[in-house]
Amino acid sequence: MYRWRRKLTPYLFISPFFIGYAIFFVVPVIWSLNLSLYRQTGLNAEARFVGLENYSRLLEDDTFIKSVTNTTQYALGSIFIIVPLALGLALLLTIPNLRFREFFRLFFFTPNITSGIVVGIIFRLVFEEQYGLLNNFVIQPLGGEPVRWLRDQQWVMPSVILLGVWRYTGINALYFMVGLQNVSPELKEAARVDGANRWAVFRFITMPMLRPVLAFVLTFAIIGSYNLFAEPAILVGAEGGPGNAGLTITMYLYTQGFRSLKLGYAAAIGYTLAIIIVVLTVLQLVLTRVFRED
Repeated sequence: MYRWRRKLTPYLFISPFFIGYAIFFVVPVIWSLNLSLYRQTGLNAEARFVGLENYSRLLEDDTFIKSVTNTTQYALGSIFIIVPLALGLALLLTIPNLRFREFFRLFFFTPNITSGIVVGIIFRLVFEEQYGLLNNFVIQPLGGEPVRWLRDQQWVMPSVILLGVWRYTGINALYFMVGLQNVSPELKEAARVDGANRWAVFRFITMPMLRPVLAFVLTFAIIGSYNLFAEPAILVGAEGGPGNAGLTITMYLYTQGFRSLKLGYAAAIGYTLAIIIVVLTVLQLVLTRVFRED
């Protein structure tokens, strides 16, 4: 009996985590998968089994396709604007003998700990057409006309991307800084002795050694982009603003599930979103060759 007690005691201590994980993750995931195969409108309405009809309806839903397009546009902005800016900022912050380095680290980390709702409220003021900071202190002094950032369809997603640049460039730069600190100075110095210029050192030594960090940053950029909700919902409303120009997939899931109470359809949107994230994440891991052994 004592022997069995000793064997079971460790599992008893870790069981609260697994019980909570099962209750709050495993069960909801399985239940929502089953729900996506039914048509149910309202919490107390009778659910009718429709198989994959909810998923096929998504392919014909222009609003859903618009939300995918908008979210992908933001994801591309994250990958091709925010990540390169973060890498460039990290290179600047790792310059030897840089003064106030710790201050800059704290300064660029601050936007990431600010609530998305607060950030959205602040940037509504920044993007305001008549009295906003951007129009009054940047656009008009340069001789341009005031931009209708949140009222013109063509400027809504660029506005959200600009918000993302302010909010996420700093934290990604800190990730890259950690990776740059692990690049061997002796290896770079040896390359310079062999005649390599700065670009060659960066391309053939720094970037290959940053590959795990780059894969990490890109993975979280994809996941974060396709789960974007709070900032655009505050900027233009949960309905997506003019012409659904700011509608993201999670916002559409919210309106279908919690406003229209189309629970089965919302569950199908959620699983489609999960599939998109998994496919894109695996694709970028393959493209960055993170599993390759050098």
